[in-house]
Amino acid sequence: MDVIALTLIVAAAFGTIAHLLRVPALVGFLAAGFVLGAMHIEPFVGLERVADIGVTLLLFTIGLKFDIRSLLRPEAYGTTAIHMVLSVLMGAGAVAAAAAIGFAAVDGWRTLALVGLALSFSSTVLCVKVLEDRSDDGSLYGQTAIAVLVLQDVVAVAFITVNADEPPSPWAFALLLLFPLAWLLRRLLDVIGHGELLVLFGVVMALGPGYLAFEAVGITGDVGALAMGLLFATHRRAIEMSKALFSVKELFLVGFFLLIGMDAHPTWSDATLAVLLCVVLLPLTFIGFVWLGRLFGLRNRTAIRTGLVLSNFSEFSIIVAAFGVGAGLLTERWLTVVAIAVALSMVASSIANAHGLRLITALTWLPAQQVSRLRPADRPIDTSGSDVVVLGMGRVGRAAYERLVDEGGLRVLGIDNDHAVIARLEADGLNVLEGDATDLEFWSRLVSGGFVKTVVLAMAFHGSNSFALERLNEAGFDGRVVAVAQHPDQVEHLAAGGVDGVLNIYAGAGYTLAGLAMGEDDAAAPGSIQE
Repeated sequence: MDVIALTLIVAAAFGTIAHLLRVPALVGFLAAGFVLGAMHIEPFVGLERVADIGVTLLLFTIGLKFDIRSLLRPEAYGTTAIHMVLSVLMGAGAVAAAAAIGFAAVDGWRTLALVGLALSFSSTVLCVKVLEDRSDDGSLYGQTAIAVLVLQDVVAVAFITVNADEPPSPWAFALLLLFPLAWLLRRLLDVIGHGELLVLFGVVMALGPGYLAFEAVGITGDVGALAMGLLFATHRRAIEMSKALFSVKELFLVGFFLLIGMDAHPTWSDATLAVLLCVVLLPLTFIGFVWLGRLFGLRNRTAIRTGLVLSNFSEFSIIVAAFGVGAGLLTERWLTVVAIAVALSMVASSIANAHGLRLITALTWLPAQQVSRLRPADRPIDTSGSDVVVLGMGRVGRAAYERLVDEGGLRVLGIDNDHAVIARLEADGLNVLEGDATDLEFWSRLVSGGFVKTVVLAMAFHGSNSFALERLNEAGFDGRVVAVAQHPDQVEHLAAGGVDGVLNIYAGAGYTLAGLAMGEDDAAAPGSIQE
């Protein structure tokens, strides 16, 4: 059978199995890679390039949705600096212990330090994929995790650049011309259409002035893709472009996860050492992130979710280990061990994040912090004085908010977990707050005041709406709850959960459109055109 067809069939099969087991599909793709590697099937020509494009597009979309101010928060730079130092020490200690009991051979302190450094990075690809799957990339913990990842990536790129055979070209200073060029490209984005041209424009921006321009002057191209995304982040169509690229990026990323497994050809000894490193270091990594999150003013829940998503090893771990092999500081065996540890950590992290809410509940014994010591963005939300709370302030949520205020005369509070969305709505004069609808403490505060009579569940992710409905039911909320859904089975699920009204967005749009076709005067919603 053709290698390409076989690879895709195995990937689809294992991805489906993972989905049926209620774990992220990427776990299936990693498993597919291991199976293909065990069958001695080599990656087909072009798969590595496909994987590289997937990572480049991922970093570009990170930039599109990232609030660069997150890098200036103490919980970001403080956590990154302290945790990386501790991780290097813990990694070196784990390797030294493995050597002492005969599991590994160590050639001096440089081997310990380099392996420790390699295992101090968290996977940008995996973390952002997990956040996107849960629509949490704009939440406080999501933005904090991404900020830590960006700072870690800067450290990794700096290390590779400093130790490279050739330094960046003096022409690297010409990259400053991207700032005036970005102004022109942003104007061009204003007139780009909404279909395939928008997708093509995004791909060209990521690969052209992003990846290729930086590679041409001796700087890692993925950094350029991230930087290009940041230059577009404040554009009004940045989120639209990110959504347009979503499916393309997801398809190419399948190649990345397949390669992680296919490139590993371990012996039982290598696999055992990799498992030991994961068993020892991943729990310590998680504990370190939780402790530092609390130290820098994050609530227990936020710190735990940040720690969960960051507790894995990075694709940069393999790159740093490969550099060590090339420089004669590490043996080839260490590259294999690190690669296996990276793959195993991704599987473990994906499964842990899939059941993260249970782990958060199990860790409720952690002492609570004083509200005055929490970061302002992580303090409980007060809903006093509001008649209606709208959860999810995207296009649907905002339309509901405005009608409730304009026609209903109600006091409405809009809540969203995306900092950028909240900033735009505040600028437009709406009464909004930043909050995480999957936060148990948030729900307890939301329903305790007795002021709110109606809750509108308008979040884009069905799982978030379902979770919110469960929390309302558990709290005994006796007001009115309405929700949106995209598919008939979701409508049935929410109806079974006790919502007072649920709207299938597509069915509702079709109904309104029919009204317009029949010339009904009241059929047109704001933003529609009717003559």
